[in-house]
Amino acid sequence: MKLHWVPVSVLFPLLALAQEGGGLTIDEAIALARENNRLMKIAAARVDAAAAKASEADAGLLPSLKFEGSYRRLSDVDPFRVSVPFFPAPITISPVVLDNYALRVGVQQPLFTGFRLRSNARGMERLAEAASADARNDRADLVVNVAGAYWGLYQAGELKKSADENVRRLEVFEKDAGALVQSGLATRNDLLRIQVQRSNAMLTQIDAANDLQLAAMNLNNILGRPLDQPVAVASVPARGADSSATVAGSAAAGAEGALENRPDLLAMRLRLEASRAAVTAAQGGWWPQIMLSANYYYSRPNPRFLPTLDAFKGTWDVGVGVQLDLWNWGITAAQAEQARAQMQQAEFTLSQMQDNALLDIRRQDLAVRRAMEKVGVARLAVSQAEENLRITTEKFKNGLSTTADLLDADLVLQSATTAYTGALVEAELAHVKRARALGMLD
Repeated sequence: MKLHWVPVSVLFPLLALAQEGGGLTIDEAIALARENNRLMKIAAARVDAAAAKASEADAGLLPSLKFEGSYRRLSDVDPFRVSVPFFPAPITISPVVLDNYALRVGVQQPLFTGFRLRSNARGMERLAEAASADARNDRADLVVNVAGAYWGLYQAGELKKSADENVRRLEVFEKDAGALVQSGLATRNDLLRIQVQRSNAMLTQIDAANDLQLAAMNLNNILGRPLDQPVAVASVPARGADSSATVAGSAAAGAEGALENRPDLLAMRLRLEASRAAVTAAQGGWWPQIMLSANYYYSRPNPRFLPTLDAFKGTWDVGVGVQLDLWNWGITAAQAEQARAQMQQAEFTLSQMQDNALLDIRRQDLAVRRAMEKVGVARLAVSQAEENLRITTEKFKNGLSTTADLLDADLVLQSATTAYTGALVEAELAHVKRARALGMLD
């Protein structure tokens, strides 16, 4: 029986056409993850919380309007009376009112707080912006995770197809060996060796099927979908065609802009600005606090009306209050020192993150070059392994090569095909991680 060969140059385009008929593209997977992933929802909730805190701090600069109301029942006492000559009964000056009602509407506006409120508001605004930058960073990390799961599923599918093809190939070998045994050109032991390798290939096929199922569950988990929902990839790796010269040229230009584009560095810079505002706010304790207040009272009885009247009366007041801590045992100094220390921590952290970012960019640039070179080498290895197996098979059918040579050639092709698929996936992930390092994913 003749063997029917499908060269790798034809096999992968055919697989691509088969996958394009249906399934999920990488862009669709990223869009689904951004919509359904729970970590994205948590990040969105953090952004909302930070924005609410910023709004709360901004509200501290505006006048506050408060309403108070109370009712009290007093114990009975003797009224205030005065005895006057020539009057037989004392004159009641102030009667006793047992039911007391008090209503107050007050307005308070900070006039000067030593820049504390304004600094707090500015700091909260920067923290809210930092939370948004963190959300962008989480989205970029999600893209990397989705890409890893997506191309992991692709690789598992390709390995499953390769394992299936290897089993079919060994079945053909087995039939050819059986024919050779009958013709006396091969021994029974040769046939048994092929059958053993086919059995091992079937075990690999089972493992590949399990790995494919787990990879699909992993992708569904990241996409926020039921784990057992069917999913298939529709995209194929395309990074192997890129040139290392292009990568090198863009790396030099991208590294400089990455310090501005990376959301994690932006978030840290915003937190540094917030810590500087916190220093100003802490130093505000050295300054006097000046407040403007106005109140309207509607009470029964109103204590400002004498004699006491059992009736609702309205009064008002307007005033300015000044408060200054003359001595608080160094609390203000300690708070200011603490804020300055936190600001210095933020400065050192930002400097370290910038150095780490440049190192990360360089590392990912080298990883892209290495991955692309591996694709070329792996592609050549597959072509060589295909040709070697083809020649060895023809020799085996003619009794010019041994069963060991045939099985070795089969293993070499299987290994080369697996390495080629891994190199393609590695190139895809290397480009994604490099884009992440350059701050380009968001």
